Amino acid sequence: MTTRIVMLSTNLARGGAETQVVELARGLRRRGWDVSVISMLPPSAFEEELAACRVPVYSLGMQPGVPNPLGFARLVALLGKLRPQVLHCHMFHANLLGRVVRLFCPVPVVISTIHSAIDSSRSGGGARLREAVYNLTNPLADVTTRVCRTSGRKGVVVPNGVDTARFAPDRETRERVRRELGVGSEFVWLAVGRLMWKKDYHTMLRAFAAQGEGLLWIAGEGPQEAELRALAADLRANVRFLGLRSDVPELMKACDGYLLSSVIEGLPMTLLEAAASGLPAVATAVGGVEDVVIDGRTGFVVPPGDATAFANAMRRIVRMTAEERSRMGQAARDHAAANFDIRAVVLRWERLYTQLLTLVG
Repeated sequence: MTTRIVMLSTNLARGGAETQVVELARGLRRRGWDVSVISMLPPSAFEEELAACRVPVYSLGMQPGVPNPLGFARLVALLGKLRPQVLHCHMFHANLLGRVVRLFCPVPVVISTIHSAIDSSRSGGGARLREAVYNLTNPLADVTTRVCRTSGRKGVVVPNGVDTARFAPDRETRERVRRELGVGSEFVWLAVGRLMWKKDYHTMLRAFAAQGEGLLWIAGEGPQEAELRALAADLRANVRFLGLRSDVPELMKACDGYLLSSVIEGLPMTLLEAAASGLPAVATAVGGVEDVVIDGRTGFVVPPGDATAFANAMRRIVRMTAEERSRMGQAARDHAAANFDIRAVVLRWERLYTQLLTLVG
């Protein structure tokens, strides 16, 4: 009998955790598992990709910050209909909901996956509250996993995975995208992510302006977009805000280096994608970044919030010879393929599912 798995996600939107939910669902489906995805919020992305793999998508119709008993009732009804052997939950709200729903709708195995090193508001108070909620409800999950090892957190670690074939370098694509975006031979940096405080684009922009070379593409949207555009203008920095993009793999093939300036992360999907694309990176030492970027070998790791250190690391990469940058980029791709290829990550999840199902009989 085919094992039925339900992925319960807080959302389906263009984000790192959501991307990993989709990649895992697709990988499991390709290997013959019966997989469905439930989003607490109405999906805004990935429905077509999942439909193409014959993975059904359901929504609980909930809204951010609004308790909704009807959404809970919908989940109970869906689980009664789908009857999964494994309920695999992703991100804080889905983790909590999946644990509580078990009291009303028995599921043989419930897994919670924490995607961020710290899940908090800007003040940090939310992190303490959420950690307390996790500790209180831990007995309702068979296992809680994390995507990276971070100080103060214990438990099973299963890293994010990346499709290393999809993100493989390709010179033809590189030349086409650069022509389309009006780029010549200049060095192009890329940053991808939501324009919000956790990503600390202010430090990135100041560092980019300080090192004074090349072009910076920023792909994404978010609440800080207007002030970041204003800062880039004040700095007279050669920055292009590309907005929300669905062609990130092509953008990565077209650029020369990758930037991540976050103050909070788990195991950043965009950094894995950049490594798989053969891009040297400059990234801040937060979350699982140092699992991906080997300082001095696949890129450089700098302290968060330090624009001077960030600029110096960028300058080192820009001023390398083409051969030196190529070696660094190839080392990044080799590291990603050896440690984070999605096919190997799917196999790790399969082993964990099977082990837990065996324990419950």
